[in-house]
Parts: sequence; structure tokens; C-alpha cells
Amino acid sequence: MNDKPRWGIVGTGGIARSFARDLVLDGHTLTAVGSRSQHTADAFASEFGAPAAHPSYEALAADPDVDIVYVATPHPMHHDNAALMLRSGKHVLVEKPFTINAAEARDLVELAKENSLVILEAMWTRWLPHMVRIREIITGGVLGDVRAMHADHSQLLPADPAHRINAPELGGGALLDLGVYPASFASQLFGTPETVQAAATMTPTGVDAHVAAVLSYPAEALATFQAASTMRGPNTATVTGTLGRIEIDAVWYTPTSFRVYDSSNALVESYQGPEITGRGMQFQAREMEGLVRRGRLSSDILPADETISIMDTLDRIRGLIGVRYPGE
Repeated sequence: MNDKPRWGIVGTGGIARSFARDLVLDGHTLTAVGSRSQHTADAFASEFGAPAAHPSYEALAADPDVDIVYVATPHPMHHDNAALMLRSGKHVLVEKPFTINAAEARDLVELAKENSLVILEAMWTRWLPHMVRIREIITGGVLGDVRAMHADHSQLLPADPAHRINAPELGGGALLDLGVYPASFASQLFGTPETVQAAATMTPTGVDAHVAAVLSYPAEALATFQAASTMRGPNTATVTGTLGRIEIDAVWYTPTSFRVYDSSNALVESYQGPEITGRGMQFQAREMEGLVRRGRLSSDILPADETISIMDTLDRIRGLIGVRYPGE
């Protein structure tokens, strides 16, 4: 591998375009794209300056000039697409949700270990500057014992039954698409929940339109969140401890501001954050490249085993609300 890792991207949809834009703006090397047609691959490669445009994922996997692959296909394809790349000797960054379920997640993590390759979930929020600062505040004891988290991720998305958010065959539903963000935040704060409670309303297609969950942990900690695809919510989050709280502004999982208050409601810190280029997806690319350069197979900020735990929590919630996908 070159000193500067070379990226390939699987998929040419909206999330792939957002990542490619940030990747290029941040000075990373985009070498190739793989699509299901030559036409779409050519258009994507031309837009983002990738030298190679492959008409299949297999062709991208066989490209010797690609070191790391970002998998940006729909949820149900993540497992097979990532496995193809791992078997071809590529390090893999997999868009969230990592897979459809925890069983698929475990399989990918084991496959990566067997091949001594890095696999990382693209939960880009973890590496954003405001989240880095929030971790510092919590680790520094400013909040005391952290006891609660509440987060909202509610968007008004298309009601078209064929849209991926509503399609069971595409892993649709608010939970996997939107709820994965607060579920991951809760995991970052508290780890794996001891108990899970959840309720949901459903779309006519049989996936969750609105889901709410309560997760309990040792030491009196609770996390609550809601996710919805049929209404726009505040999209804010709060972390509360015995000595204070953090109120994260909208949109809490993107580059944003927050305030820290002590237990008397006095303002301790007001964080605005640096100006960043692009959407903020480049920070996960930096993490991925750093892992590859250092020969590390798993991130300290988002270990592969934690990704499995998050998928297991999502499985538990789906079991409670009755959402199953084709083939499960």
C-alpha cells in the first residue's frame, strides 16, 4: 500500500456522493468507484475525479490500485458487498447501519480479523469536533456520574411505498435509518443495555414509521430516544449527570453547538466549534486511514465489537416492535 491510502467507493447514491465530496475536499485519494452500470460509474468518477470507473462491484474488488473501500449501498447489501471487499484484501468502511442484523455484523468482523484487515462502521458523528469535546467533558468528570441521555432523530421523509425508507426489502424503517444515531450515542455513553423497551407505529408496508425506545444500564443509567420518518422533530440531544448536563443543538449528530450547565443551572461552557469544510464525513476517513497506517484492526472510538453490540440492540428493538426483513 502507498503512504497515502487509495479509496474506492461501492455505490453511487446520495450518501456515496456526500462522502466522496468530503473525501476529495479533505485531500484524500479517490481512485475508483464501482457501480452496477458503466454509465453511472463513469458519471460518478467524472464528477469526483476518480481515475477508474468499474461497471461491477467485483471489478472494483479486483482493482489493485484500491486499498480502502467505502460501502455505500442500501442496508441489505452491506454484508455481501463488504465481504466481497474483505475477501479481496481491501480494508472496509461500511455505511451505517453496519448490516441488517447482529449476525451479519459478527460475520463481517470475524472475516476482517481472519484477513487482518480493518473494518469500521461509518458512524461519522463519533469523530466530529463537538463529539470529541463532549467526550473530553464527560471523561473529565464535569457532569459527575452520567445517568441519562435523550435524543431525537425525526425527519419528514417521502411517503412513497417504493422509497427505501418504507421498503422492507431495502431494510426500511425509521429505526435502522435514523434510530441508529441515538442508539450509537447511547452505546458510546453507557455500553450495552441490560434491558430494552420499545414501541412503534408502522407504515402500510410493514416497517416502523415512528419508534421510541428506553434502554436501561447499570448504575441507574437510562437512555431514551425516538426516531421517525413521518414528522420533523427538534433533532436535539441531552446528556445529564449528577453534577450537570449537556444540551446539544440541532442537528445534534452533525457539526453543531452545545452548552454545558452545572447542577444549579449555571452556564459552564458554550461550544460553537471550528468551521469545517464540507459535511463532516472526512473525519471518519482520517480515522480509517490512521488505523490502516498504524496497523490497527479496530478503532478505540468505535471498536468493531461495539458495532456488533449496537446491531444487537437494534435487533432487540425490532423484536419488540415486530419488524422483520425478507430472508431473516
